[in-house]
Amino acid sequence: MCRRTTCWRAERALLAATLLFAGCAAAPSTDTAPLEQALRERTAAFHGRVGVYVRHLDSGAEVALAADDTFPTASMIKVPILAALLAKVERGELDYHQELTYTKDRLYEGEDLLGAFADGEKVALAKVAMLMITTSDNTAALWCQELAGTGTAINDWLSNNGFATTRVNSRTPGREAARTQFGWGQTTPREMSELLVRANAGRVVSAAASEELQRCLARIYWDAEALSRIPPDVATMSKQGAVSDSRSEVVLVHAPHGDYVFCVITDDQQDKGWGADNEGYVLLRDVSALLWRHFEPDRPYAPPAGMSKYW
Repeated sequence: MCRRTTCWRAERALLAATLLFAGCAAAPSTDTAPLEQALRERTAAFHGRVGVYVRHLDSGAEVALAADDTFPTASMIKVPILAALLAKVERGELDYHQELTYTKDRLYEGEDLLGAFADGEKVALAKVAMLMITTSDNTAALWCQELAGTGTAINDWLSNNGFATTRVNSRTPGREAARTQFGWGQTTPREMSELLVRANAGRVVSAAASEELQRCLARIYWDAEALSRIPPDVATMSKQGAVSDSRSEVVLVHAPHGDYVFCVITDDQQDKGWGADNEGYVLLRDVSALLWRHFEPDRPYAPPAGMSKYW
């Protein structure tokens, strides 16, 4: 187990003991029936497909709604891309701080930061990986996918590590039909959650690689959906995804009463808008708020008035 995870758990244990001694702790319920009912009610009227997976890591309590169905990953596929990239670093096939040369033919049209680099500019692999995860830079992600050994190599890593459904489809020979159906990548809410759980436990490639993956997933620019319903002083790991008919987010929360992980993915959305009121974005925020209230009942949280100016 990595030192950071051990430290967090020690801090949570001390906090829980202090609250219990003071007689004011309200531990989360292990009865998942009310939580499942609330999630079913919230997702029932959604105009599209929805999959939800939730697990409290200490108690093992979980809720799964279509959690093993296949959904698009959108940008969540960047998590397994990073895992496979770090596997090559561990094997000595890549140097995480090696200098790369950016060329304009790598540009993936959009608002990516890497795409604003000058042709021929030097950049460290670690910075490209950071941009892929932190700002969800697509130009950086496609470069990392190539460096990881193409989609086939990433899919081999996923298969060898027990992920039966999660796959890269884009730029991967033999995955054309899957790409037509699901886009860049595909996964299930349960498998995407499991990837973060393993990273948190030091079981993705190595303890060192897991810690780097944790650090990357802990500094996310896109914080207006699920993360916005979790207090800012609570550490999280997360990755988001969005295409026109799908919104998704996977989050592992280092909550005072114990870590919990969840993943919400939509598909076939009727609402294809990109505003904050998109039905998928609203669902991500609502599910995150519901889970925080369930697992941390003694610490109510809502974003302060005026936060919308910053999202």
